[in-house]
Amino acid sequence: MNPMLDAPKLFMVMKWMTSLANAAMFTTYAVYQVIAMGLNPLQLLLVGMVLEVTVLVFEGITGVIADTYSRKLSIIIGMFVLGCGFVLEGSAMWLGAAAPLLSAFMWLLVAQIIFGLGATFVSGADTAWIVDEVGVECVGRVLLRAGRIGLSGTLVGIVLSVGLSALAPNLPYVIGGCIYLVLGVILLIYMKETKFKRLEHAEYSSPWRRMQVTWLSGAKVIRSQPVLLKMVIVTVFSGAASEGYDRLWQAYLISNVGFPQSLAFSAASWFGMIALISTLLSLCVMAVAEKKLNMGSEQVVMRGMFLLTIARIGAIVSVACSPNLVWAIVSVLFFELVRALSGPFYETWLNFNMDSKSRATVISMLSQSDALGQTAGGPLVGWIGKRYSLRASMVAAAVLLLPLMAVYGRMVRRHK
Repeated sequence: MNPMLDAPKLFMVMKWMTSLANAAMFTTYAVYQVIAMGLNPLQLLLVGMVLEVTVLVFEGITGVIADTYSRKLSIIIGMFVLGCGFVLEGSAMWLGAAAPLLSAFMWLLVAQIIFGLGATFVSGADTAWIVDEVGVECVGRVLLRAGRIGLSGTLVGIVLSVGLSALAPNLPYVIGGCIYLVLGVILLIYMKETKFKRLEHAEYSSPWRRMQVTWLSGAKVIRSQPVLLKMVIVTVFSGAASEGYDRLWQAYLISNVGFPQSLAFSAASWFGMIALISTLLSLCVMAVAEKKLNMGSEQVVMRGMFLLTIARIGAIVSVACSPNLVWAIVSVLFFELVRALSGPFYETWLNFNMDSKSRATVISMLSQSDALGQTAGGPLVGWIGKRYSLRASMVAAAVLLLPLMAVYGRMVRRHK
């Protein structure tokens, strides 16, 4: 391997490029889906539900493939599938006009299926790969640094998103998908797998038998560790809450709060500025956290998750109750800051409590519980928004996070 692209550096490249692509697509997604395509709150949550049902169905299968055959192979397949899904999502508006048999909304749903399938190949496999390559003792710092470097990619992606959206509201998705395809080629050339051990036992010669043994091993790990069972509960409620907030907060700012007409800024420009400020703030906080926090201490990580959950609830309620645009923007910025910190804490804590042989499978199982929460909770939150108001939807999303406080609080007390 090129010495300039060892495992940690290649992981940073992967996080930078995926952050670039995601920011390019999702910064102005509401301009595409709400303004250009005219989706209502229920349709927005239905889009999310199709995505999460796909994840729920395929997550366990693809996670087992990563643990049984190759994490590298799983990641590379995922990048190519994700790229195709995002390009199709960006093309939904064009295809809806060109092919009347399927509306733009239906093409959007098809794209979510491909998107979800690709995400399941990468989910769990990327973290499992880097943990194997650098060791569980060092992975916390690597994940924090990757989060900070990913934010720099997000900054570029935000600017790209606003510029592309000004040309055509669907163009950010097309370009974002192409970035994923390019990343797939880069990983195909440079990615190595030096620490992963495949199952080679004769009694597991059948591919399906190998996957069955790996899946049962992951399920046994979860059943044998009460703390992982609690995390299944946590991810169900967290998924339900995040689906409601993520799909609706931009629509809430457009419909309920509104942007001042006196300023000559488009909705895409407003969302770009919000994302830019939140990313800069997150970069500063992540840099401080990387230097000051001992991510090798499970106690520090658990306390952090408890406090960050309280902050998430407060931020969502603040957005829902915002009396004006300034209040709403400050609340959104605070939520994004908390979200940026929460990811490395969650991933580090998970890797304290699982074995390398079934790491990708266990993470995939937890992703399935997250998808279950999003599948069940998302449409409910969307129905509340359509039946009552978007403000009520946001409050409902915050309420769904309350069980997390009880679980995390109990874990912190027990650890003491």
